Amino acid sequence: MPKKKQGYDFEQTLSELERLVERMESGDLSLEESLKAFEQGVKLTRECQAKLSEAEQKVQELIESNGKLEIKPFETDN
Repeated sequence: MPKKKQGYDFEQTLSELERLVERMESGDLSLEESLKAFEQGVKLTRECQAKLSEAEQKVQELIESNGKLEIKPFETDN
């Protein structure tokens, strides 16, 4: 499976996932369509998780203290 273009960013993937969830929640899909949509949703979720992991690694690399890299855990509001 070919990789997506560099321009295919987190926000675009997340929007696609949100549209997919709306379609699934509508209840208008057949069982087969729902299964395909679920499979696509899992793929999109994994892509989003990978992008978030990349961003977290970059943030950790950019945090500097006294000329040395200092890795700090990524804190969320949750």
